[in-house]
Amino acid sequence: MPGSGFFASWDFTADPCNFAGVYCDADKVIALNLGDPRAGSPGLTGRLDPAIGKLSALAELSIVPGRIMGSLPQSLSQLKDLRFLAISRNFISGEIPATLGQLRNLKTLDLSYNLFTGSIPRSIGSLPDLTNVILCHNRLSGSVPPFLSQSLTRLDLKHNDLSGSLDPTSLPHSIQYLSLSSNRLTGPIDRILNRLDQLNYLDLSMNQFTGNVPGKVFTYAITNIQLQRNSFSGPVQPADQVTISTVDLSYNRLSGQISPMFSTVQNLYLNNNRFTGQVPGSFVDRLLAANIQTLYLQHNFLTGIAINPTAEIPLSSSLCLQYNCMVPPVQTPCPLKAGKQKTRPTTQCNEWRG
Repeated sequence: MPGSGFFASWDFTADPCNFAGVYCDADKVIALNLGDPRAGSPGLTGRLDPAIGKLSALAELSIVPGRIMGSLPQSLSQLKDLRFLAISRNFISGEIPATLGQLRNLKTLDLSYNLFTGSIPRSIGSLPDLTNVILCHNRLSGSVPPFLSQSLTRLDLKHNDLSGSLDPTSLPHSIQYLSLSSNRLTGPIDRILNRLDQLNYLDLSMNQFTGNVPGKVFTYAITNIQLQRNSFSGPVQPADQVTISTVDLSYNRLSGQISPMFSTVQNLYLNNNRFTGQVPGSFVDRLLAANIQTLYLQHNFLTGIAINPTAEIPLSSSLCLQYNCMVPPVQTPCPLKAGKQKTRPTTQCNEWRG
């Protein structure tokens, strides 16, 4: 792998176990951390040599951002002790070898920010001890395979071309971080979300998911819910006050009245849906007290909000009400993409009520 200053310090007349990025146990190489920019490297270039499979005791292989090209060598499957494989932010292409499923001790697989194509091998999903799978920002297609590891905590598949629906039992209940954003995934997700009660981060945005958003998901110890730009429909009814700081349900087909349980959310995006009725008074109270930072309600079918036209919205808060079935009682700056029309045409409002 030429083209980098990383190897300049490697003195081939000395013990290789003293090379930068090489770690040994007795006379066996157990870890390779290659291309560290702190060693004067701009990132490695070249290809991964299949001979890497001869390092029989290798437990950890990481190659930091660089310009590694070509495909992953099949010989990686010979590294039976490999627990950590991270080759992120390079230019590796081709398919992810199904033979990686032979690495039964693998805990972390990070192949993010590369040029991988093809599907995610089902054999990877069957690995028993996986804790982290990070395959985001590639060109992967096909469906999401079932993941059987009951210790999987992080699954990041965002920015690929994955499609199809998710089997309700395809994800283990241990998952804490789930990001499937920016794919072409379809179908309902409520049965899965009702099971994943360990979640602390959820991003399913920019897919084609349908069905209901279960109220239970808002009770999880979660910091961020991103469900925008899907085709979720029906009412959304959290069982209790929502303590999540950011909830984005914008650009869906959600309907019914806005639940007052959302008034405790700091950044709430409900715009571009089909919500009707009055905005609950608890929203006004918290907005004027500067407890709400962002409240986007534009492009719905809302009929009113009990706020004094002379009320001063705190400078730290953003409120947008335009293009509903009411004249906004307060004039506040809205995002540019909300358009210039203040009120929805009466014919649309009448049709929606009818």
